[in-house]
Amino acid sequence: MTDRPFAALILAAGKGTRMKSDLHKVLHPIAGKPMLGHLIAAVDRLGAARKLVVTGAGREQVEAFVAPLGVEVATQEPQLGTAHAVQQGEAALADFDGDVLILYGDVPLVPAETIRRMLDRLQAEDAPVAVVLGFRPDDALAYGRILARGDGTIDDMVEYKDATTEQRAIDLCNSGLMAVRGRELWRLLAQVGNDNAAGEYYLPDIVRIARAEGGRSVVVEAEAWEVAGVNSRAELAAVEAEWQRRRRLAAMADGATLIAPETVWFSHDTMVGRDVVIEPHVVFGPGVTIEDGVTIRGFSHIEGSTIRTGAEIGPYARLRPGADIGEGAKIGNFVEVKNGRFGKGAKANHLSYIGDADVGAKANIGAGTITCNYDGFLKYRTVIGEGAFIGSNSALVAPVTIGDGAIVGAGSTVTRDVEADALAVARGQQESRTGWAARFREAMKIKKAARK
Repeated sequence: MTDRPFAALILAAGKGTRMKSDLHKVLHPIAGKPMLGHLIAAVDRLGAARKLVVTGAGREQVEAFVAPLGVEVATQEPQLGTAHAVQQGEAALADFDGDVLILYGDVPLVPAETIRRMLDRLQAEDAPVAVVLGFRPDDALAYGRILARGDGTIDDMVEYKDATTEQRAIDLCNSGLMAVRGRELWRLLAQVGNDNAAGEYYLPDIVRIARAEGGRSVVVEAEAWEVAGVNSRAELAAVEAEWQRRRRLAAMADGATLIAPETVWFSHDTMVGRDVVIEPHVVFGPGVTIEDGVTIRGFSHIEGSTIRTGAEIGPYARLRPGADIGEGAKIGNFVEVKNGRFGKGAKANHLSYIGDADVGAKANIGAGTITCNYDGFLKYRTVIGEGAFIGSNSALVAPVTIGDGAIVGAGSTVTRDVEADALAVARGQQESRTGWAARFREAMKIKKAARK
């Protein structure tokens, strides 16, 4: 934790027109969480005293997302540049005695550790007025440039549009992220003008103004991926790919085996234990916990589920929210589980739907079994006891209980409870009529010939 309190001010007023979307740009997800949510989570980990989002176009969507998260909102209308955007937070933060961290809602991956470095540098003994987060991309493109000394002291910052040829040759670029002493920020912003190529009020100008007054600002450098921005669907995909790449590396470093890492897609909150094996083409939605020693076979889709030690999932399995797969249990190919609990060693190996159910330890569910849990209006629960055996192609019409050790004959439609250790068979009586098929074929041949 840093010594002084800090407020996180996140700029999210842009229209995001290049996204071609009805969804606000900062709400587009990375690893299943809105970009803005990633930033809020990062500053929460550092103990932000205040959180404020500056919105503009589409602000209703942003406000609805941040309201449950304890985030305040300010509005920038019209949008006259980054300095003007930050200024919209003054009314909310005028009485805040601490540092102000300025982030961008479309730069979602900046780590909490990098933010901490910025705040710590701001509180160093040499007491800089501001700390700017810089980076050195492979292609500097049209980023603003930072002119800095070897010790990080910033001599000047210039937007690309206003830079000279010599300044554009500098590879230290401005990410836009900044930490500023709160008692200085609003005073400096009031002096920013718009005499530049774009006619906008630029936030980096506060560094120049502070320097003219004898104040000192410094740069802290980050890796390019940490400050990658999202302005289009292509950039969204690129940032997602980088997040996934790093998460896969972390999973393997923590003791999981990924057979084809580039084909596994994690969610922002996926928890993976040691000695887990994940085969190719597995997708994790939010809310998944995988304990040690689990095997997840290829082409499985898992969300909102807990998979206990030593269980085996797939291939081609789907676990939906509320699935809790017990120790050593098996969910096989083309099996879907929703809001279902499997006890230790229970099995559903093939082609089944198990929804709203409790499956006891070592129970065996045959291929083609379904729990009929919905009557068009309400959901009902099925209970399958320990050691029960459900024959193939059975329909268990909830609410229904199959007792411990009971057997349900293949092809049964079970509508009433089955007591422990009983046999339940609920299907039509089979009949066999000797010679019927041969007589039928002969009759049909005659009928067909008559129509010619």
